[in-house]
Amino acid sequence: MDADNVFKALGDPTRRKLLDLLYEKNGQTLGQLCEHLEIARQSTTQHLAILEAANLVTTVWRGREKLHFINPVPLHEVYERWVRKFERQQLTLLHDLKNELEGE
Repeated sequence: MDADNVFKALGDPTRRKLLDLLYEKNGQTLGQLCEHLEIARQSTTQHLAILEAANLVTTVWRGREKLHFINPVPLHEVYERWVRKFERQQLTLLHDLKNELEGE
């Protein structure tokens, strides 16, 4: 995983919006995605290219249509490396606090 590319891709609100749109309805064309954004079609294409470089979006050609799909694997890898280990510690502390307060 190239975490730098993932974080760069996630650092922009337009790219996060594109991921949200693909989460809501996967397999959209550029035109469908552009309907929900207030930026030029070329700008959307540039944002999608950054998401593709981070492997957060993959594309499939269906005839003349290029469909965009979200790829959650890099997000899961970020979660596993950067979030989960902190989450585990917090949950252990809450569990211990609960036991102490309940007298167990």
